[in-house]
Amino acid sequence: MGKINVLRCVSCKKEFSLNEIEYTCPSCGPRRGTLEVLYNYDALKRTLTHDYFRSLEGRTMWRYLPLLPIENRRFIQPLRVGFTPTYSFPDLASEYGLKKLLIKDDGQNPTASYKDRASAVVVIKAQEKGKSVITCASTGNAASSLAGFSAATDLQTIIFVPRTAPEAKISQLLIYGAKVFLVDGSYDVAYDLAAEAAEAFGWYNRSAAVNPYLVEGKKTGALELAEQLDWEVPDVVLVGVGDGSVISGICKGFDELLRLDLIERVPQVIGVQAQGSAPIATAFERYNGNEIVIEDIHAHTVADSICVGKPRDIIKAVTYVARNGGHFVRVSDEEIEEAILTMAKQTGVFAEPAGAAPFAGLVKLAAKGELSGKSAAVMVTGSGLKDVAAVRKIVQAPIEIEPLLDAVREHL
Repeated sequence: MGKINVLRCVSCKKEFSLNEIEYTCPSCGPRRGTLEVLYNYDALKRTLTHDYFRSLEGRTMWRYLPLLPIENRRFIQPLRVGFTPTYSFPDLASEYGLKKLLIKDDGQNPTASYKDRASAVVVIKAQEKGKSVITCASTGNAASSLAGFSAATDLQTIIFVPRTAPEAKISQLLIYGAKVFLVDGSYDVAYDLAAEAAEAFGWYNRSAAVNPYLVEGKKTGALELAEQLDWEVPDVVLVGVGDGSVISGICKGFDELLRLDLIERVPQVIGVQAQGSAPIATAFERYNGNEIVIEDIHAHTVADSICVGKPRDIIKAVTYVARNGGHFVRVSDEEIEEAILTMAKQTGVFAEPAGAAPFAGLVKLAAKGELSGKSAAVMVTGSGLKDVAAVRKIVQAPIEIEPLLDAVREHL
């Protein structure tokens, strides 16, 4: 299991022991002071070889336990999380001028989103710390994954979601037995309320960025992708971006694989944001290697899972993507909706709007010739069944007919 050396502030680089701090650097504050989890990479390098992974049998994210912050494996849930399929689509790759097109479908996790990777880790950490209540703010996916992975434990789950969250995601929360507060405000308002409540009542906080162990779960998508491709990583990996935690995890995962000599290079990681919700893209474009300028906005997009105007992991996201050599691209809601249709019709992968955003980014960059001859992987972070209402707006209505063959013939 993962042997953590230290927790380090992403901004000031001050290091803390595990028992010294819970969430963020007290000097830099809750947004600039998010923490990195660092391991003894020299020791891990001696054991984590290609042969080591070939010898493993379990096809879940727990095959990466040496790189995860788990101290007591008895808290690991029986739910299968991770090792989601990665598909290759040669014909579509040719259409977009790519050498190879890969789609990794995390809609096939237990609660149908990428957030299961993070929640699986944090639910374990809450139990290791002896907590009785765990909470988070979410647009829906993080909350439903938390509720799902807490369901078979003694933890009480209390969730804060904006009133506008999709009905399917709210229903998931309720069926798992969570106490749900629909907040009259945006995700950013719900986030602040959840943080205030967690501090006031002593709850363990799973909300994005503030909890340092979330990125550890989210990095496993990168570890898996590399292993599934026999350690020959693609040239480009596209990721939808809201709070910035998923892309931070993807970048960290590839960086750790390189440090362990498991891959020879890191792929370029490209963050995709909706045009109406792109504060991290803006901060990245203004970043010159010194201080990151944070400018919050009032976000709006059809992709609710990445509709974030006050991103909490903005420092990690900008820092890690810059170090990776990646960049960001903005896509319109119309491009996201078209990506949902294209993916479903040409690949059979049904993504929610946020899950289709990276495919929209791929289409946009391919049209500019920026991906010509490259291999690219798209990280689909959520199933389309999470937000059916958004999809019904962009598809044709079914044909209503009498139960007669002539009626069928008429419409053919």
